[in-house]
Amino acid sequence: WVDYFLPKAREAFEKLGYAIDWRRTFTTTELDAHYNKFIEWQYLTLKEKGYISKGKHPVIFDPIVNKVIGDHDRPDEYAGISYIEGYIIKFETEIRNSKVYLPCFTLRPETVLGVTNIWINPNAEYLLCKVNNEYWILPNSIVIEELKGQEFNVEIIEKISNKELLLKYAKNLVTNEIIPILPAEFVDTEIGTGIVMSVPAHAPYDYIGLIDLLKTEYKEIAENCLKNMKSLFKLENYTDFPAKYIVEKMKINSQKEKDKLEKVTEEIYSKEYYNATTREIYGKFSNKKIFEIKESFANELIEKNVALKYLTLPIRFVSRYNNKVIVKKIEQWFLNYSDPNWKKLAHECVDQMKIYPENLKQEFHRIIDWLRDWAFTHKDILGTPLPWDKEWYIESLSDSTIYMAFYTIAHLIRKIEPEKLSKEVFDYIFLGKGNLDEISEKYNIEKNLLKEMRNEFTYWYPLDLRISAKDLIPNHLAFMIFHHVAIFPKEYWPKGIAVNGYVLINGEKMSKSKGNFIPILFALENHSADALRFVLAMNSFSGIDDINIEYSKIDKVEEMLIAVSYTHLTLPTSDLV
Repeated sequence: WVDYFLPKAREAFEKLGYAIDWRRTFTTTELDAHYNKFIEWQYLTLKEKGYISKGKHPVIFDPIVNKVIGDHDRPDEYAGISYIEGYIIKFETEIRNSKVYLPCFTLRPETVLGVTNIWINPNAEYLLCKVNNEYWILPNSIVIEELKGQEFNVEIIEKISNKELLLKYAKNLVTNEIIPILPAEFVDTEIGTGIVMSVPAHAPYDYIGLIDLLKTEYKEIAENCLKNMKSLFKLENYTDFPAKYIVEKMKINSQKEKDKLEKVTEEIYSKEYYNATTREIYGKFSNKKIFEIKESFANELIEKNVALKYLTLPIRFVSRYNNKVIVKKIEQWFLNYSDPNWKKLAHECVDQMKIYPENLKQEFHRIIDWLRDWAFTHKDILGTPLPWDKEWYIESLSDSTIYMAFYTIAHLIRKIEPEKLSKEVFDYIFLGKGNLDEISEKYNIEKNLLKEMRNEFTYWYPLDLRISAKDLIPNHLAFMIFHHVAIFPKEYWPKGIAVNGYVLINGEKMSKSKGNFIPILFALENHSADALRFVLAMNSFSGIDDINIEYSKIDKVEEMLIAVSYTHLTLPTSDLV
């Protein structure tokens, strides 16, 4: 794969007329022993400084191929999606004369005081399961695999028909209220637990779900639920029932209007979280902002065995192996991006950087705060073996964090046998540590060569500008900052980052999954390099907005260039002007 595509890439760039110093080429796999040694040095340094640990941490995981799924192992449109932390709140019911729990996943545990009913999807299949010595109702979906991946012991007992669930009643173990189980098609049985608690006063989906039921056999129950709505928060510029207010204002008539519902849900949740205050119903938590009490409120539910923390995905997507992924806790090697001291250095670096566009500087600060420990090793992939645990390989995003430094010496390091490239050698080249004479003699490396590599690095570094796409802000670009501040002294920290949008071809985003990309060599077989460069240049910078390459116009561009060239040859300059 590498042997085929590397020459093709070089051929394409040369035909386009790019000026590239090909002496500095390297391959980021085991095929390049010199680069491997550089990566080994990087990770030995990080481990030495305490930035690497091993333990059980949540990752995005493909249970079919048994592999951690990073951004490069998923379709482009799902890059950057991470797991979310929420809560399972248990509601008690009775099925076949046994106590059974309905586990409802929510990101808003504080709203449990306003639950009027429970939703299940009427078109889905549900199962009676034994989960950690309790009986739960769960959907027959990937959710079960995700529960197992988070160390829940799940045993499927038997299928449960929807008739056994719908119109049954359950007990809210927080308020002791008895509430009905009702149908809602908007319930996604692959997200959370596939069962949802309904808070129609504050959740637009729940409110419109009950409105829809007014036209069905569930009319009387739905009316009762709407009558029993509770206003939980005070929010300026909204009525006591914000969901009702926004649904009517936006003229949403059905739960099938998902785009509108998603938009208003995000609006209300965001405004309530930061601006609303809790009503007296919350007792000692009343008259507080939601973000101030959420965690404490949820912890009390956990202590009472009514709730538990749970991790899931905001949307269920597939890996590039076309399997649905889950959140799983696995024993693995991790980069400790949650380390507050490491974050402090990263923030300091961003403060002294130039970021283009400028308004993204705050986004980098937010991402640094948001980043959690990162699983940086996988098995059975291309890459560099972890030097102290060879069965693990460093994944591609994690080995491309400081490779810019390797460019400075790539043309010289080939003169040294890879086995001589110890940590001491790299410490001297990149950090100026150690005695040059002693290192030269110990590893039998020419002193002038070591000195030249050191000079090359200090001449070219720090990195003036790194240019990349907006989807790499939460991973590649943030990782670059973290690793530079961990390894290099402050004078060699990166100075700037420019972020661009996606590249669209004829108005549509290029995607591996869609196959709508145009290889440069293919374009050059049909058109001149001049025409292609002109088309690329026409929309070469749009800030963070997506760049639309109007490839369909390349024929007209070529005709224009030929006409201009012909005119230039036959007319005096004054006529051209």
